[in-house]
This record gives sequence, C-alpha cells and structure tokens, in this order.
Amino acid sequence: MSATLSWLYRIRKRVWLLLVIITLGVLLAWLDLRDTRNAPPNPSARADEPGHVIENAELTLYDAAGNLTQRLTSPRILHTPQQAITLFDTPRATLIDSEQRQWHATANTGTLNGQKQRLMLDGDARLIAPDEGWQLDTQILYYDSQDAHAWSDSPALLQQPPQRIRAQRLDAWLNTSKVRLTGRVRGYHPPATASAEETP
Repeated sequence: MSATLSWLYRIRKRVWLLLVIITLGVLLAWLDLRDTRNAPPNPSARADEPGHVIENAELTLYDAAGNLTQRLTSPRILHTPQQAITLFDTPRATLIDSEQRQWHATANTGTLNGQKQRLMLDGDARLIAPDEGWQLDTQILYYDSQDAHAWSDSPALLQQPPQRIRAQRLDAWLNTSKVRLTGRVRGYHPPATASAEETP
C-alpha cells in the first residue's frame, strides 16, 4: 500500500509541476504578444524595404528648369522612397546634354540616388557617344546629371575604332564633349593609310 501511495504522490507532484510550467508558458506568450502589438514600427527597418517594384518600365528625369536630362528603361525597377534610391536591373540609359544630344549607357545593374541626381552603372558599364563615334567601357560608371559629368575610378577603355586608349580613371563632360584620362594612360593610334591621306 505504501508503494501505491508513493507512486500516487510522485504522479500528483509531476502533474502539479506540469500545470505550473504550462501556466507560466501561457503567461509568457500572452505578455510577448501584448508587447509586439503595442510596439511602434521601426522606421530604420523599413528604410531598406522597396516601396515600389515596377517591371518593364521607363523612368524619365528632368532638371529644375524642366529640361529632359535622363531616360532610363529596365525590365525591373525597385524604388525605396525612404532613402530616395532606385535600383535597376540591366538598365539602358539615354543621357541628354545641354545641346539635346543623346548619349547611351548600359550596365548589368544601376542605382539612382534621387537626392543627388547621381546614377551609378555597375558591371560591364558602357557609354556611347553616337554623334562622336566613340565608346567607353569600364566596370563602374558614375553620372551626375546636374553637371552632365560621367566618370569612372576603375580601369577604362575609350575607343573610336581603330583607335583605343586605356586609363585608370576617366572623366567626361557631356555638355562640352571633353574627356580627361588619367593614371597609366596607354593608347593605340594606327598611322593614317595612304587612301586616307589622299582624300581631300
């Protein structure tokens, strides 16, 4: 009989212990849910979330005077309004200078800082000047639409076939059609052919 009482006492003790643990668990869960409902939203956590996702779109930018400065097309655009940042997949940009000439730029990805009006093209970036017939290839290309200034701090190749020039840094001012190459500049300029020399 004492063995049965001992066994019942142990079971009763375990049941009470189990009830206390369950009660504490329910109380902690209730307190945790109450805290998350009353917590204010964290604006810094939302700052990295895109506010808009647009597919197959064209973005057109104007300067303060209302002149067209850039046209960007992309199969996918992510815009984060809290940071004024827009991300582009495989962007195709048309940059327009003060004389309304169009310059074409492409890359693997692009980032537009809306506050500074600065575009960064990353990954096989290319800038083409169709009127002048030259092409710039680099890894990362920056463009400031307020100054119509494109530059790259990574190695760049500027070419107008058959001529080509390599440099460590490049600056191009679209409004004045000036280009400055700096840092280990190397170029290839073939001599003029006889037929080119005879042409008036």
